Amino acid sequence: MLNITTIILTYNEEKHIERCVKNALEFSKEIFVVDSFSTDTTVEIAEHLGAKVFQHKWENNYAKQFNWGLQNLPITTRWVVRLDADEYFTHELIEEVKVKLPKLAPQVSGIILNRKQYCFGAWVHPLKLLRIFEYGKGSCEQRWMDEHIIISDGQTIEFQHQFLDYNLNNFGWWIEKHNGYSIREAIDLLDVELNLSNKVVATQNMGAEAIKKRGNKLRYARSPLFLRSFLYFMYRYLFKLGFLKGKGFFLWDFFQGWWYRTLVDVKIYEIKKACGKSPQKIKAFIKSNYKIDIENV
Repeated sequence: MLNITTIILTYNEEKHIERCVKNALEFSKEIFVVDSFSTDTTVEIAEHLGAKVFQHKWENNYAKQFNWGLQNLPITTRWVVRLDADEYFTHELIEEVKVKLPKLAPQVSGIILNRKQYCFGAWVHPLKLLRIFEYGKGSCEQRWMDEHIIISDGQTIEFQHQFLDYNLNNFGWWIEKHNGYSIREAIDLLDVELNLSNKVVATQNMGAEAIKKRGNKLRYARSPLFLRSFLYFMYRYLFKLGFLKGKGFFLWDFFQGWWYRTLVDVKIYEIKKACGKSPQKIKAFIKSNYKIDIENV
């Protein structure tokens, strides 16, 4: 078995955890599930399949949860894989990892993978993400949304084949999830614009596409509310030719590219109307209304 530990964060993932763990068993020496006290059968399924489950309270922050795992799990392997419960490696990627990983040069400490996502009946816009990294040299950057793995030392390379994001929940679940995401996205954009957290965000060693995406987010954060979500939808659906790719692409571009981002702007508008651009007032408003302590991350 390869010298890899796979870490999976879960909360009520009984629809996905069996597929994910069985897939990870094909390339992992150890599988750790960091669970946020699921109330379904997630834990039982994971343990039955041989994964080791550790419970840790969810604090409304993915990066904090994942980094807790890096700091507290009994990891003994050289390599770590970050995998969400609804994600899995293709057979081709597993074979590529088995062939290439043992032969990597010592200076390589991060591997960028191609992610293909299925949503609304279509395989939507792919992404390149750093998901395999050397233990002790990688962590999840502290952001409220769009967090990436960054490495502190070494080089990154890219593998050819894909891993898949294929969620089995229904549309109502997606809407509820993104309503929850929207306040975190609003905090992230306000942080980019107003530096609420007083932190310098590192962009090195997370991959060229992630760095480009971060630059685009900075420009987006400085653009006018509501107009920016409409223009972003037009860019994706027209200029990236989503209109040629069927109903699934329309639904993805509309709901993820316009509806969701308009919802984010509504929350930003609400916050700024109440607080102006005062970081202290904004943080107090978010803590009072959304029970999120921006300073406690």
